[in-house]
Amino acid sequence: MSITTNTQLRVAGRHRSHRAGLRTVALFEALKGVLALLVALAFIHMIHRDVDFGDVAERILRFLHFGLHHRLAQLFLNAAGKLSDAHIATVLGIAIAYATLRFAEGYGLWKQRAWAEWLAIISGCIYIPFEVERLVRHPNWVHWIVLLINILVVLYIAWVRWDEIKTAHAAKA
Repeated sequence: MSITTNTQLRVAGRHRSHRAGLRTVALFEALKGVLALLVALAFIHMIHRDVDFGDVAERILRFLHFGLHHRLAQLFLNAAGKLSDAHIATVLGIAIAYATLRFAEGYGLWKQRAWAEWLAIISGCIYIPFEVERLVRHPNWVHWIVLLINILVVLYIAWVRWDEIKTAHAAKA
């Protein structure tokens, strides 16, 4: 077996070795896209009906077993009371754009595309300062878990990207 064939087999093996991890992250990104689309569908449903957003917000909080006396609950209820069709259209547009980005990233990671790995690293890093700020202002275990998962995903994808770059350079040499 030639040296080139050995290198090609190592490159192919390494490429396959990242498949399960990248596909796990891809499914996670696709799930976030589905959740964003569900939010968009809920807002589409609300646009076509005369909805009392305060009542909807209160039902959501009760469903989540979130006390109405909490400060965040009050902020949520106040924001819901100020919603208009224009605000709903804006949220709808943002939700659809976010879902599209998550689906594109998920597809690219599933297919092990370098552009999707870079997108995952960049988009994950964009969220970190906001998550840290949220954690500093309101420390709780949910914020810690979200921050930790995001950091772990960014580090994993960066490691995959680094490994693939290193392997490509070794294959050229």
